[in-house]
Amino acid sequence: MRIAFDVLPLIGCRMTGIGYCEAGQIQALAQLHPEDEFLLQFFSRKDEHIKIERLAPYLRDNMKPHWAKASGYVYRLVSNFLPVSYRHFFGDRAQVTHFFNYIVPPNVAGKKIVTVHDMVYKTFPETVRGRTKYMLETGLKKSMKRADRIVTDSEFSKQEIIRYFPQFADKIRVVYCGVDQERFHPVSDAAAIAAVKEKFSIGGDYFLYLGTLEPRKNLERLMEAYAQFANGKHNPPRLVLAGGKGWLDSGIYETVHQLHLEKEVLFTEYVPDADICALMCGALAFVFPSIYEGFGMPPLEAMACGVPVLTTHAASLPEVVGEDAVVVDPYQVDAIAGGLERLYTDAALREKLKKAGPLRAAKFTWEASAKQLYAVYQEVCGE
Repeated sequence: MRIAFDVLPLIGCRMTGIGYCEAGQIQALAQLHPEDEFLLQFFSRKDEHIKIERLAPYLRDNMKPHWAKASGYVYRLVSNFLPVSYRHFFGDRAQVTHFFNYIVPPNVAGKKIVTVHDMVYKTFPETVRGRTKYMLETGLKKSMKRADRIVTDSEFSKQEIIRYFPQFADKIRVVYCGVDQERFHPVSDAAAIAAVKEKFSIGGDYFLYLGTLEPRKNLERLMEAYAQFANGKHNPPRLVLAGGKGWLDSGIYETVHQLHLEKEVLFTEYVPDADICALMCGALAFVFPSIYEGFGMPPLEAMACGVPVLTTHAASLPEVVGEDAVVVDPYQVDAIAGGLERLYTDAALREKLKKAGPLRAAKFTWEASAKQLYAVYQEVCGE
């Protein structure tokens, strides 16, 4: 087959979860199917050499860049309302074209696959950036109608799509994400952990959250729970919030001041890839109290590192972590505080979760994900 991927999620300055999902799947596909040709498609009005440099980790004999000399931003904006042909820019070479970020443009060659990761813009619209919400409100239904198959990350997300768009139920296929076992693994090198703690000015034990700082991650309740947990303790573990700033994050910083947690809560902002594994492995536990996830990759990555995880029973998270994490009610501050207390005081529980986590994470590989995805391509091409 000749398969094209829209690589917009891979060529930005910083990768998000959507980018990591695409990266894992396309790298595994290229390795599993050397007989196929893969095209990495993107728009570039200028400086395409920068974008090709960012695509360097994915380039191989059967995976080549294929770009159109035009503004991708302008194309996405205009094609949301006018039927500006995608084929005009990228031709008819592809038998299958896969768009990993919700939107299928008009008039794409061959079979069309779209990944719809979640329905957060419908379920929790107040937590979504205005521009993103507008693009999805105006473009997603048309996109799913154009698509021959809709891929989503979990059974939970499949049911969410059906809840809002029942007319597309027959098109939906679940393809689980994976975790990179080479990138996320237990670190026993105490010096590496000490170095990353020094880099981010972390002293002693700490709970770690890693992800975008945004409302649906439930960080305000996490800080209220942490304040409750830390009250009366001498030198409790710090709460480290690592990740780039997100949409509507001002309330998170205000909560720190309201609770007088300036000394206990540490914001590291964006953490380079090279530091993430050691930062995770140095944590007493990984905390991810999100109220909505289409898949929830960070808890699985922490589990692959052998780090005990606290997460919630919301959305897809129980589907991902199974019985190998402390699972709490995301809306109950007392429950989150109780989970922190259990992980702090129960060494036997931490040891159990450290051993169980990597075994659970090993069930979610990018190779398995790519096999599921390739089966979708074969299915649609056989029609």
